[in-house]
Order: sequence, then structure tokens, then C-alpha cells
Amino acid sequence: MSYRLDVFSGVGLDEARLALAIDGRRARELPRLEKLWSYFRNPLEPVGVGGAAAGSWRGWYRQAQEVGLPDRVTGRRRDPGLDDRASGRREVVIENDIAWRVQLMVDFLFGKSIRVLSTSEDEATRERVEKVIEAVWEASGGIAMLQDAATLGHVYGHVDLVVRIDEERLLGAAAGDIAAIADAIRIEPIDATRGAPIVNRDDYRELDAYAICVEREAPGASAEQEPERRMRLRGGRRSSGRAQAARERVLSLELIGPGVRQVYEDGMLVEESRSVLLPETLPIVHVQNVSQPFRYSGLSEVEALIPLQDELNTRLSDRASRVTMQSFQMYLAKGIEGFDRAPVGPGALWQTDNMEASVQAFGGDSASPSETAHISEIREAMDKISSAPPLAGGVLRGRVGNLSSATALRVTLIGLLSKTERKRVTYGRGITRASRVVLEALDAAGVVRTGAGDRGVRVAWSDPLPSEERDDVAAARAKVELGVPEERVLSELGYEATDPSIR
Repeated sequence: MSYRLDVFSGVGLDEARLALAIDGRRARELPRLEKLWSYFRNPLEPVGVGGAAAGSWRGWYRQAQEVGLPDRVTGRRRDPGLDDRASGRREVVIENDIAWRVQLMVDFLFGKSIRVLSTSEDEATRERVEKVIEAVWEASGGIAMLQDAATLGHVYGHVDLVVRIDEERLLGAAAGDIAAIADAIRIEPIDATRGAPIVNRDDYRELDAYAICVEREAPGASAEQEPERRMRLRGGRRSSGRAQAARERVLSLELIGPGVRQVYEDGMLVEESRSVLLPETLPIVHVQNVSQPFRYSGLSEVEALIPLQDELNTRLSDRASRVTMQSFQMYLAKGIEGFDRAPVGPGALWQTDNMEASVQAFGGDSASPSETAHISEIREAMDKISSAPPLAGGVLRGRVGNLSSATALRVTLIGLLSKTERKRVTYGRGITRASRVVLEALDAAGVVRTGAGDRGVRVAWSDPLPSEERDDVAAARAKVELGVPEERVLSELGYEATDPSIR
């Protein structure tokens, strides 16, 4: 492949550096990131002919988290003499504690809408900036897009936002036409499996360029090659199978630098554009989930939970096997002919002339306190590591005290609330940086004029915990008495100034 990287000479990007970033991502980062997502998502994978594995109980699917189970549970036998208990697949129990904890943390962070407020000293400028920023974020997906970005960040440890601007459309928009402005700008999250950052050699916090790698189907190839694809999926062979598969997929590489953008498909340059509005700005915003010193990527919520998730799944599978073996009464019969063919149930009669015949019952589930305690301790460890206890998800275990007080509830969830506040710093910084890039482009296009001091914004977060309506009203009255504009207070309560009976 030959890239035309002379337009990136200002940041020192050459083919060797680009290849190092992309190949390093494929070799080191991509397998780890895919494993993190598989543990979070835990998808079902159909197995066997027609989606059913013959001779296996509940065997039409496998789950991603089974990779962390021992061979004695899954039936994999790498060495036949290693473990005689691994002769067959046992009952596999997967309880995905990772997914609901991650989703709970995302709900606490972006479960309610946020507001991006201007810090400009001029009231008219503040109102204008807040309206256009709100419209841009809403056009980009609003709170749903932020939840998606937070999910990617929680799983992978970081997420990158790219600000895409249709400069031709933006330059043609009338000043103050918020709808036209919002249509010309999009803020998109880029997950870590697609993005390859090219970090500055002297500062890991700065980017020189950014690459987005996507493998997709070739245009127009799907309909023509569908019979060939179906043949390969059914296990059929054709002489040109590998060549046909290669023609079906196209590697798309998008390079983004300060003021320049290139798109390559299978190494061929198909698109190149230069920015008129932001000639020196890299429209990429990096967001760490939880900050990690001296590292570009942040801390993943999934990574720390994987060993405990494997241990929990192992113990649950062991317990299921034990319960199966012990929950049914079994009988040892001596001296009774045809006992194996006789029915066992209420009213059944066994008869023999053998005076030494006997029937001995055994089995039945017996308590295992150490097993129960071990599983409980694993769950508690996951609570401490994630700071997301079941109580935050509405699951009450035993007596938890008097939680009618909001203060008592906050004390109970202090760990999750503290972690949420920490994440508000990193995600809030990403939102403000992306908003500043938007405001710089709007000013350069002349549709929303702002000075350098007018482009400062801050994020107003909502309380993640439920609150009483009377407490919200009392707090709103206090804000009005302090001089907070009534429109802003009404908006925080979910009302608009134009609503009936609102004055």
C-alpha cells in the first residue's frame, strides 16, 4: 500500500509511523478489546449442524464467557490424561454480573438529560450559544448518543468523539438558522476497536492525527455474490472461495489530521478534503472512562471484573452439577430381578423370593455452607471493585436499614456516587471540548459569532438519585431568589416558559 501523506508532514506522519500505529493496534490492542466486549455482551453463538449440537444438553449455543471456565465444565480436553473429569460437557451456568453493573454505572452517569451552559458574560451570547449547542447535540443523537459513548468508554476504558462538519452546507446556512446549522454538524463516538490514535511523541495527552479503520463489504458485491457466500456458510467449497471472499471485503482507512482528511480503500486514495473553517484543529476529542496516569487509554470497568466473573461462573456451574447429581433419589437394589425395568413411583410394587434382597436409597441435595459462602464473597468482591452494589439496581438483600431518608440512601451508595462524580470530570471535559470545536467552526463560518472568551461552556448534571417533587420545587425557588434566570430553573424542572399556566 502507498499512502500520500505529504499533507500530514506538519505533524511528522509518515508511512512507517502510520503502519506502526495500525499494526500495533491489530496485534496488541484489538484482541484485548474484543475480549472485553465479549465479556460485557456475552453473546450466544449457535453451534452444531442446524444450530443444534447432537447429544448435548442445552447444546444449540455457546456463550462468550465460557472461555473462562475450566475444562472439567466445558468438556474441552487438551490432554486426555490431564483430568478424568473432563470426559464430557457438564451443566454450564453463566450469570453475567458484568453487564448489569456496567449498564447501572452508565445509567447513573447519563440516565437523565444534561445541559451544556455557556460561561459567557453577555446574556444574549449565552442564550444564543446554549441554543445552538443544544441543537447540535440533539441532532447528533442527544442523550442516547451519550449513553452509547459511555457504554463504549466503560467497556474499553476510553471513547473518542469526532466532530464532523459539512463545511459547504454550514457556509450556506443563514446566520441564526439553528436547524440548518444543526444539520451541518455531527458529533460521533468512535469505539476503540475502530480508532487508531497517533499520539504525539512528546506528550501522550496530545494527538498528531487519528486513523479510523473499518472493514466492510465492497459496494455492489453483496447481491451478486450472495450465492457464493451462502455456499461457504453451508460448508461448500469452490475453487475461487478465498479470492471471492477477499473481493467481498474492503478495508476502509480514514485519516484525520489538523485541517485535513483522507479516505483510503484497500490502499487507494478515494477522497481528500481540507478544512477552510478549522485549518489547524484536529476535530477529535479523547474521553477516558477513568483517568489513568501516563496512558492514552483509561481504565475499563470490565477488565477488573473478568477474573471474578470467571470464578463466579465456575462455582455456579459446579453447584449446578452437584445439585443435579444429588437432588434425585437413587436406589441400589440387590437380589431383585428386573429392577432396572420396573417403574419407580407412587404405588409401584416390587416382589422377590430372595430373603437377602434389599433396596437402599441414596442421593438427595445436601447443604454446602462453604460453597454458598464462597459465592457470596465473590459477589461482594465484585460489589467493591465496581462500586455498583445490587441495591443501586433495586435489589434488596435482607434488612438494609431505614432508606426512607435521601441522606441514608446516599451514604449507602457513596461508592457509586463518588465514582460517578469522578467520571463526570472526564466525560464532562470531553463534552466541553467538542462544544468548543463546534463554536470555533460556527464563528469561522460567520453563522454564530463568538469571541474566544465566549466559547467556554460547562455541563450541568442531574442528580442520579430519585428525588421528591416538593424538594425540587423548594430548591428551584431558592435558585430564583439567588438570581438564577427563571427560564433555566424551569428547564431543570422539565418545563418551558411557553407551557400553559407557567409564568
